[in-house]
Amino acid sequence: MAATHKHKVVVIGGGAAGIAAASSLLSRRKGLDIAIVEPSDTHAYQPGWTMVGGGVFEPEVTVRPMESVMPKGVTWLKQAAATFQPDDNQVTLADGSTLAYEVLVVAPGIRLAWEKIEGLEETLGKNGVTSNYRYDLAPYTWELVQKMRHGRALFTQPPMPIKCAGAPQKAMYLSCDHWSRRGVLGDIEVEFCNAGGVLFGVADYVPALMEYVGKYGIGLQLGNNLVAVDGPAQKATFRTEDGEVTRDFDMLHVVPPQVAPQFLADSPLAAESGFTDVDQHTLQHVRYPNVFGLGDAGAMPNAKTAAAARKQAPVVAVNVLQQLDDKGPRAGYDGYGSCPLTVERGKIVLAEFGYGGKLMPSFPEWLVDGTKPQRLSWMLKADFLPWLYWNGMLKGREWLAGPGGLIAT
Repeated sequence: MAATHKHKVVVIGGGAAGIAAASSLLSRRKGLDIAIVEPSDTHAYQPGWTMVGGGVFEPEVTVRPMESVMPKGVTWLKQAAATFQPDDNQVTLADGSTLAYEVLVVAPGIRLAWEKIEGLEETLGKNGVTSNYRYDLAPYTWELVQKMRHGRALFTQPPMPIKCAGAPQKAMYLSCDHWSRRGVLGDIEVEFCNAGGVLFGVADYVPALMEYVGKYGIGLQLGNNLVAVDGPAQKATFRTEDGEVTRDFDMLHVVPPQVAPQFLADSPLAAESGFTDVDQHTLQHVRYPNVFGLGDAGAMPNAKTAAAARKQAPVVAVNVLQQLDDKGPRAGYDGYGSCPLTVERGKIVLAEFGYGGKLMPSFPEWLVDGTKPQRLSWMLKADFLPWLYWNGMLKGREWLAGPGGLIAT
């Protein structure tokens, strides 16, 4: 049996949520013994991939070496987690070694289940089939958009939950804006094939989005779930209430179904959904008080966005330290998430909302009215938010994200 390691706090995942939580912990308690379990060599600013697909960012600006974002003083265990044994306060890693903890923070992200769409994996990156949900494919999106002069472009969205529920639309709006500026939009049939029944889950933002649906002449196909792709024939099959329907395409932007990582879904930590079963406010596990969860792998009913993880990290940090000190949680998360909807190059509808769809703007309405397309919001998305991510969120600097008080349930 491989040797057992032990650390005060073990963080599963070196993505946005895991790194931010570890940094927030260290900003409060310097020298805290933390290990981060993460097999990847690189760390990606995934919200930037929409901009890569729209020709705004170069892909290289969205990734950095994992080593460069690891908080100073943590132990980086460069491998994957395999199983959880929360009754024994242990995690087993992929190499068979075990890792003991006093407190566990679960943040492995969400898994993109490409295989759930028949024929998709073998045609990604060719035959006009692309996705901004992968670093290596986002440039192909922009290549297709630039080349397209006529034909049919389909943009899909799977059933919830997915990370950044606005991203499927962002890809479409930026593409349409480019085609409009090139004078070819009138020769391109654009359809948004959404498995859900509404354009966007928070009603306050729908009127502004519908204006752009009308402006670009987009055909809305709600209740249409992509189930199969024939790349060489350029045909996409959707399941609808009335049965299956197949559509021809020249460009197909796919957002894959998304599920909890299997090792989490199979564990005692999982809710019925497969995600980490935590209290939606304290982010503390409902059965194991020394386990916390945040980010896309959490079972909380919030929008899965980087902005949500930015708000969750300080809450987890405060409550983890409370747990280490044998005290109850005292910070609460209000469900905040942000989705900057890029409706055209230079304008964004800045959707910010919490649990129950409650609007939660970060700025006064006279400065930024999030329900309307704004140029200032574009500057936030293109310039400020990437900087805030690398230099604030990942460094434990909690600008615009301090922990709130405990929310009554």
